[in-house]
This record gives sequence, structure tokens and C-alpha cells, in this order.
Amino acid sequence: MDAASLAMPLLRLLPPETAHNTTICLLAKGLAPRSREADDPILATRLWGLDFPNPVGLAAGFDKNAQAYHAILGLGFGLTEIGTVTPRPQPGNPKPRLFRLTEDNAVVNRMGFNNDGIEAVLPRLRGPRAGILGINIGKNKDSTDAVEDYVTGATAFAPLADYLVVNVSSPNTPGLRDLQRREPFLELARAVRAARDAACAKAGRTPPPLLLKIAPDLDAAQIEDVAEVAMTAPADGLIVSNTTIARPDSLRSIYRAEAGGLSGAPLFEPSTEVLRRIAGLTQGKLPLIGVGGIASGEQAYAKIRAGASLVQLYSALVYHGPGLLGRIKRDLAARLRADGFASVAEAVGTGRDR
Repeated sequence: MDAASLAMPLLRLLPPETAHNTTICLLAKGLAPRSREADDPILATRLWGLDFPNPVGLAAGFDKNAQAYHAILGLGFGLTEIGTVTPRPQPGNPKPRLFRLTEDNAVVNRMGFNNDGIEAVLPRLRGPRAGILGINIGKNKDSTDAVEDYVTGATAFAPLADYLVVNVSSPNTPGLRDLQRREPFLELARAVRAARDAACAKAGRTPPPLLLKIAPDLDAAQIEDVAEVAMTAPADGLIVSNTTIARPDSLRSIYRAEAGGLSGAPLFEPSTEVLRRIAGLTQGKLPLIGVGGIASGEQAYAKIRAGASLVQLYSALVYHGPGLLGRIKRDLAARLRADGFASVAEAVGTGRDR
């Protein structure tokens, strides 16, 4: 049993946000186990000209301020994503704002894009790194020009990102999800793409892929709009999905009625269904990252077969710790071989028309 496994029960005794901040501090200080297990070659994935050692990443929201991404990659993730970062620092919503729904293997958060802002985060991203890093950008809560906020983020971070994410789907910033409507979404995507290209031309580097992160609470018409905008703008991929504002009747925790975004086990089915529908609409022409409720190799495989080229997790780590990552990767590799696939890419979308 490693130190991380021993620490998990102690961290769960702390209030959720305190436990999270303590974990970030420990990781930032280098007090984290490094993966000693080489990734199975069948998990290697090439996408957007990037080589991922495996398709399992850590979602945004964990390392908001780029304090621990080196250690996170050292745990064995194939990619990690910092943020959401806004142009100016902001404290987020009043506490408490993070809740464990233990009986449901779920989490509710209404953090509100609490982060240190671009000026503080930028210096932490300079220098070499061993792994693939996404940078997730957003708008300030009190901003009067959302597009300008995203353009500012893209201008600052595009030259440093392996991939860049536009987050318009958090439920915790008033009005943010309205940006997913067709016309505002298209305007935003085109503006950010232009800012990315200009910043990278000035820096003398190839622009990183631009991804749009969407909500799971879209109706059929909205899903069609998102797919069309992503193909028209064009974007280089979609992340499906963020947390949900829905509250399934199956929830048992006393925190089930807390406002905010629900993640974890209850999000798996609805987010996978949106992923499958997006994959069908884009006909495999747009790479997708599947997020929501993954806690096993079986679930990671289901996302891939629904159309995801990569997957991300977060909430399951609250309950299962970092050892979960190795178990997911081993099981995923076994499932690929059992079904006769030679790579992750071969399996992508094979269950889309179930």
C-alpha cells in the first residue's frame, strides 16, 4: 500500500474543499507516487499530431491554477487539463460550495471559476514538461464582454497549450451556458480561433487544437446546433461533457438538493448518450473527449465505443484514489484485445449505432 492509499481515508475526514486543497498542496510538493507501470502499447493514441501514451486524462477543475500538473502526469495519466482560468483572478462562489454525495458516488460543486487569473498562472506553464497539457479558459463572472474574455485567454495560453479548451458549459457562472446557443457559440468559436492563430503566429509555433466543452443538459435541437457550430467554426474537437444541473430521483445523499453541477456516477449515462449523439451527427469527423461518471475500464471503453477518442475522469478519484487509474488502463487494454482491436483508435465509435 502506497502513501496515497494510506492518505485517502484521512483526506475523506476533511471537508471536501479542504481535502482538495490539501491534495493539490501535497502533489505540488512532490509528495505523490509516480507510476512504475509502463503503459500497455495498445493504449497509445495519436490525435491532432500529439502522441498520448494512453487515452485516460484528468479533467479540468482539479488543478485549476497549474500547481500540480507535473505530478499529475507522473501518476500515469495520458493527459491532464488545467483551469478553468479567467482573465482576472476571482474568488468564486461563497463556501461551502463542494459536496460529497457518498451514497451516490457523486459530487456537487458550485465553485464558480475560482482561480488565480492569467497573470499568476502563466509563469507556472513555462519550461519543459513530460506529458500532454490542456488549458481550459473561461470568462469572469462580472465581465461585460464574454467574447473578449475568451480572446484574452486564447491569446495568453495558445502558445503554451498542447490543446486549448473553451468552457461555455459550467452551470456555476450566470449566463455562461447561453453561449452554447448557435449564433453566440459560432461567434465565440471563430473569435477564439482567430486569436489562437494570431498568438501562435507571433510566437512562431503551430496552433494547438481548439476544443469546445459542452453541457450534458442539451435538448435535441441544441445538440444539433453544437455539432454544426463545431464543424463550421471550425473547432478541432468537443469535450462531452461538463457537469449536469439535473437531479435524478435515484439520488440518496442529503446533499442532493444543493445547487451546482452534479458529477460522478449519475452523470455516466446522460453524458454518454449526448456523446453518442454528437458522434453520430459529426460522423467521426470531429475528435471527441468523453467525460462524465467514468470509474472503471468498462465505462472508459463504453465512452470510446460511443465515439470518444480520449476520456477524462475526476470525481471517481474522490472515492477510489489514484490507484483507480492503473486499474482502468489495465482493464481497458484487456477489453480492447478481447474484442479484437489492435488500438484505441480502432474501437472509437464502434458502439455508436447500438
